[in-house]
Amino acid sequence: MDFSPDEEAPELAVASGEGVLRLRFDRAARRNALTRSMMVRLVHHIENAVDDPELRVIVLDGAGEHFCSGVDLRDVNARSHIKPRTGDIQRRLPRQAHRLIPALLNVQLPVVSIVRGVASGIGAHIAFASDFIVAGESARFVEPFVSRGFSPDSGGTFLLSRLVGLARAREVLLLGREIDSGTAASWDLVHEVVPDARLEFASGALIDSLRAAPTVALGLTKVMMNRAFDVTADDALSNEAFALELSSRSKDFKEGMAAFAEKRAPRYRGH
Repeated sequence: MDFSPDEEAPELAVASGEGVLRLRFDRAARRNALTRSMMVRLVHHIENAVDDPELRVIVLDGAGEHFCSGVDLRDVNARSHIKPRTGDIQRRLPRQAHRLIPALLNVQLPVVSIVRGVASGIGAHIAFASDFIVAGESARFVEPFVSRGFSPDSGGTFLLSRLVGLARAREVLLLGREIDSGTAASWDLVHEVVPDARLEFASGALIDSLRAAPTVALGLTKVMMNRAFDVTADDALSNEAFALELSSRSKDFKEGMAAFAEKRAPRYRGH
């Protein structure tokens, strides 16, 4: 699959084909730190992926030896000679980093992050907001915020507290503990840890499995799981009833039932 530079953020490389949208952070010299324009375009691609009926999986990775070292503060502060008005951060974040994490959580397609090297700050949070992380043995998840004197953003407190529990989240967010690949595996934070040389093979097997799945049912299930901690049992059951109503009207549902009756493997098309 051939990558091309995004037309508005050339340091974001994009490839699409065979049901897969691949988004690559392409700033190896800066450890793939994100610029403002890269974040805007990431949101654009993720939110609009559902408009292509052929897409079934979104895959994120980084060029070179690292996944993503966070936001490029040099880019964010490029206009530092102009003193912003009070409240600049809380006005700016909802339009940039804080749109990206909900986009990943809410898109009704599975998202796979392939992580090698450093995943720091929003880089870690992008991975945590994915549905599956395939990590190389070199992977390190870093929360640098408090150690640098400021509080986390881009969903760090929300994601880590849910994924690993409050006690471990405190270790990482308050004490600055790095999560290496072995710890990530023991904490069930990642889908799989493999030698870096096997990352493409291991992630490819997962991607193949996801793009062969019933996309409508998978997407609805993902969204309900991500909202499970925010709703009552009654609301969760109501959501399941509506999701079942939708998924049972899909062509993949009919194929699944036919395959079951005929004792064969289903051939899902994502519709």
